[in-house]
Amino acid sequence: MNTKPRLEIRKPNNDKEITNNDSPSQNSDIRLTNNESRIPNSELRSKRITITGGKGFLGTHLTHKLKEKGYKHLFIADLPEYNLINLEDIRRMYDDAKPDIVIHLAAKVGGIGFNQENPATLFYENLIMGTQLFHEGYLRRIEKFVAIGTICAYPKFTPVPFKEEDLWNGYPEETNAPYGLAKKMMLVQSQAYRKQYGFNSIFLLPVNLYGPGDNFDPKSSHVIPALIKKCVDAMSNNASRFPLPASRITNPESRIANSDSRISINESRITINEPQIIVWGTGNATREFFYVEDAADAIILAMERYNKSDPVNIGAGFEISIKELVELIVELTDFKGRIIWDKTKPDGQPRRMLDTTKAFTEFGFKAKTDFREGLKKAIEWYKKSL
Repeated sequence: MNTKPRLEIRKPNNDKEITNNDSPSQNSDIRLTNNESRIPNSELRSKRITITGGKGFLGTHLTHKLKEKGYKHLFIADLPEYNLINLEDIRRMYDDAKPDIVIHLAAKVGGIGFNQENPATLFYENLIMGTQLFHEGYLRRIEKFVAIGTICAYPKFTPVPFKEEDLWNGYPEETNAPYGLAKKMMLVQSQAYRKQYGFNSIFLLPVNLYGPGDNFDPKSSHVIPALIKKCVDAMSNNASRFPLPASRITNPESRIANSDSRISINESRITINEPQIIVWGTGNATREFFYVEDAADAIILAMERYNKSDPVNIGAGFEISIKELVELIVELTDFKGRIIWDKTKPDGQPRRMLDTTKAFTEFGFKAKTDFREGLKKAIEWYKKSL
């Protein structure tokens, strides 16, 4: 009997119900503290904005959103034109773009397997990119630097939901630590440069992103695109891999219709080639997932309205186990087959869910995309890309 998997999305117990209006209701005790520039004026829209990593997953969506909002002077700093690990390329980028604002999205990033194989690369490249871009921006007196960090910067056993004040209360989960700590140094730099030089920079902490245009490379993808690819590919491969021959079946007492491509014949034996996928870990770890277009909205709002160096979480504010996530993706991709859990592989951080109250109070952001609908869009995008 086919039953739909139960999707349990958990929210923090202290989560206040906030509508997605421009301001909280009169009954809410949440007040916007930085609302003097809620609507970008023509002067702000005329600023020259450089987006590092602008050709990437988040960068593409962010650039599109900025254009929709009337920002006209956008400059994309990405490979191959600019290798932002090299100081000479960074300086050339600043000379070419002459930015008023820099939004630093570029990063070397991957899933658990990629992290395990490339800890030194992840640490060095992310650290050197952020540090040099930041310092050169200060030297050139740009108006604002928007640094995009990562949830991987949080301690391994952070109380859930993650609050910004817990960011320094422990060491990150081991497979994420080199990447997370490298990105976290931008927060240290932001606060130090503001204190000593008065340099305007902000630091945002997004949770795991997903959506159309994600990285589906199995060598470096994160969990959602990896699972989508496994499920869709397994069904596609199974449909074309075991075609039934039109010739006579070896066993004369058996006649089988050619329509079931899961059936293969080996002399007198008939076997069912059931598709299967292998998933790392136990499925017990939990994650929060943030639709990429919502993330772009959050970054733009922070760029427009937030001018402090205190870190701010940006996310959707819910929690789902990897097991429940797998069940949901299996349902939405119509995967029919076996799920094999490879418990020799790590789960990563035990739990992840952000407290996103500060993003709303400081610059009015609240995620709006339903998780199920966001997954459908990601799946459809991947199928169309095949």
